Amino acid sequence: MTTAGQRLSSVLSHLNPLSSGRSKLLQKNPDDIVITYAARTPLTKAKKGGLKDTPIDDLLIALLTIVREQSKLDPNLVEDVCLGNVLAPGQGYMARASVLAAGYPVTAAASVANRFCSSGLLAVQQIANQIIAGSIEVGIAVGAESMSTCPDNGAPVLSTKITTHSIASQNLQPMGQTSENVAGDFGISREKMDQFAATSFQRAEKSQKEGWSKDEIVPITVQVKDPKTGVVEEKVIDRDDGIRYGTTAESLGKIRAAFPQWSPSQTTGGNASQITDGAAAILLMKRSKAEEIGQPILGKFCGATIVGLEPRIMGIGPSYAIPKILSKTGLTIADVDVIEINEAFASMGVYCVEKLGLDPEKVNPRGGAIAFGHPLGCTGARQIVTALSELRRQDKRIAVTSMCVGTGMGMAGVFVSEH
Repeated sequence: MTTAGQRLSSVLSHLNPLSSGRSKLLQKNPDDIVITYAARTPLTKAKKGGLKDTPIDDLLIALLTIVREQSKLDPNLVEDVCLGNVLAPGQGYMARASVLAAGYPVTAAASVANRFCSSGLLAVQQIANQIIAGSIEVGIAVGAESMSTCPDNGAPVLSTKITTHSIASQNLQPMGQTSENVAGDFGISREKMDQFAATSFQRAEKSQKEGWSKDEIVPITVQVKDPKTGVVEEKVIDRDDGIRYGTTAESLGKIRAAFPQWSPSQTTGGNASQITDGAAAILLMKRSKAEEIGQPILGKFCGATIVGLEPRIMGIGPSYAIPKILSKTGLTIADVDVIEINEAFASMGVYCVEKLGLDPEKVNPRGGAIAFGHPLGCTGARQIVTALSELRRQDKRIAVTSMCVGTGMGMAGVFVSEH
């Protein structure tokens, strides 16, 4: 481009209400990594909800079968399935066997991604990177967790070189303690935490009542055991069951502190994420491939990034990861229409919104993990499904999803809707 042409382009970019980064992401190119199917199961309360008796492999088989049937994609085209999961034993065995049991051919491979709470987003990034590198053409990313059947028992016994290290030893701190660290270090009040949590519940209630998530959730048929009679019945689970209708900041303010042993003791069962079961799946390929085989394009993956920080304040990871991914994609925060931040704890949610100066109306408009739960390996993928659905509802285009990671990391990704 000539110097005069560059000046003209610069002037036009200033006149254009879209930033150059936003304008670039909205363009369509044959090599775009696109999403042609995205769905999740309902999220249900661990040990109590509709998926409490569904092992992780059955959950994965059910969702992958739904993807195969509803996407109408020839399963022979699927070259790899990456499972984001944190807690399941024998993950590699389970992932590969579940892919085969769900009706995919022996040519479909499988792998497991584990970056704790961001495992689902990491699975999407892994599949996308393989497509970008030319290793595969079509892949499925899944995030799944059965916290009912695979409980989180915390950190294992670790080397004394870790336990005596000033930073590495922070990984032994329970998640509740890290929430209190954030509240204490950054002066997050209990009132702000309860108000943040109440807003999550109220938005989730409105979303559920008005059916916003109908294109987000796929019903799943499972076996459920009555805890009193022991009778096992087949049931269709079709809605999130952790949402508490009528929740207010005042009602949350009456709940006692969950961790009185750690100051300032402001985290409660009402302003922290719920322990939950659930799964989400994303089907990815290049735009050129999707057009060649007639797959509908829901949106595109524009990139993801990771950043590390002290594990003791792990919850504020999104406050580092979001600016980093915006910089890498040429966006400003004003360019983003929907922001999905995992609500691990209200303390970190309040901090991230305030630190980044986010418009609260754009953050988790359907509620978040405080209201309907956080199946660890699932949430990073679930956020993408939710964000694409919400962008369609609002007739908007760009979303950022972000996770904190318990070992002291933050991860974020950018997605564009093509509704």
